[in-house]
Formats: sequence, C-alpha cells, structure tokens
Amino acid sequence: MKLFLGAVLAVAIAFLTGWMWGRSGRSEMARALEAAELRNELIDARAAALDARVAIYSVNFGDGIKHLEDARGMLRRAEERLRNLGRDDEVKQVQTALASIDEARRMAGKLDQGANSRAGEAAKLVGNVLDMERKR
Repeated sequence: MKLFLGAVLAVAIAFLTGWMWGRSGRSEMARALEAAELRNELIDARAAALDARVAIYSVNFGDGIKHLEDARGMLRRAEERLRNLGRDDEVKQVQTALASIDEARRMAGKLDQGANSRAGEAAKLVGNVLDMERKR
C-alpha cells in the first residue's frame, strides 16, 4: 500500500512540476504577443493616416475619409492597450494623434486640402509612439 501511495505521490509531483514549468513561459509569451499586436495596430494606423494623405493630395476626399476612419479605429484599440499597460506618455501621444485624425476628418468632409497636413501630424505622432515601443 505504501508503495502504491508513493507512486501516486510521485506522479502527482511530476504532473505539478510539469504544469508549473509549462506555465512559467506563458506569461512571457503573452507579453510578447501583446507587444506585437500593439506594434501592428500602430503600424497599421500610421499606414492608414499616410494613405489618407495620398488620397487627399489626389483630391479623393472619400477615400481619404475612409482611411482616416480606419486609422481612428486602430488608434483607439492601441490607446486601450497602452492604457491597460500603464504607459501614460504613449497614451497622451495617441490621444493627440486621435485629435489630429478627427480634425483631418472634419476638414476632409469640407473638402479642405489642409486635412493632408493634419493627417501628416497624426502619422508623425504615431511614428513617435512606435519609436518609443522599439526602445522597450
């Protein structure tokens, strides 16, 4: 009987050790995945803002507005991720970029070519946040 209990205890310890060992790398992988998803959203938002600039420069305000809407959605998701990570400096930069996107959207709705420069400001701000991310 003691031999049987010893074997069960050994199996339980082996199982628990394996579970703990497997779990230990998971949080690191989750952080790496979160960082990659954040970078992806920021890169996509910057690309959408730059696409909007090209469309507005080409006097295609409809496409420009669509690209600005896309950029806004991606920046909102990135802002939420940054807020959850407690990165207040980056959150402020993203909020400023969102304000530029909203202003560019408003100007593009009025067929104002100045929307191009506002979208450029937003792209530059997002680029700054990406630079901050790369340094982490």
